[in-house]
Amino acid sequence: GNDRTALFRDDADRERYLGFLREAAVAAKVALHAYVLMDDHVHLLATPAGSGGLSRMMQALGRNYVGWFNHRHQRSGTLWEGRFRSGLIEAETWLLPCMRYIELNPVRAGLVADPADYRWSSARHHLGQRTDALLSDHALFWALGNTPFDREAAWRDYLAQPPLAAEVQQVTASGLRGWALGRAGFLERMNEVAGRRLVPARRGRPRKL
Repeated sequence: GNDRTALFRDDADRERYLGFLREAAVAAKVALHAYVLMDDHVHLLATPAGSGGLSRMMQALGRNYVGWFNHRHQRSGTLWEGRFRSGLIEAETWLLPCMRYIELNPVRAGLVADPADYRWSSARHHLGQRTDALLSDHALFWALGNTPFDREAAWRDYLAQPPLAAEVQQVTASGLRGWALGRAGFLERMNEVAGRRLVPARRGRPRKL
């Protein structure tokens, strides 16, 4: 939210945001794997079907929600703090850690002790407490077990393992600064594809050749 403005004033706002999100994701052909709505920011984990899909989804979502929010609350002006921020990840190594980061966000913020107690995230879906039509479960999540019960139990165990501080810092930096997350080979390939640096530069003097 712009200047930490609250994005959601009540549950009606949250419900409408998720409705707009689902419409935009379907139209832009983006699969959503995890999400959390906090008071002044949102985290999404998504896979677009093609280039530009994520931007189209976020533009439509932002435009539709801000118009609705301003009309409902009789306000005007910007709501978002600039363009959305995103980071590319290698699914095999970082998808599950990013899912955990997202669904534990309310726990880190001190809002709940159990991620399943927070209504406005994907945690209840992955723990088998509800079916969320907004979500498309990733193949790596399905690989956690052969049955829904097995996957839900495995995910609860995974959420119960507190991530290392370094992992939390890396995911945070990826979202805020656009750094990619993955193994060395993946990062090198993505740097070439993007044509720009997707990982932070090493500190200290450059090596002599």
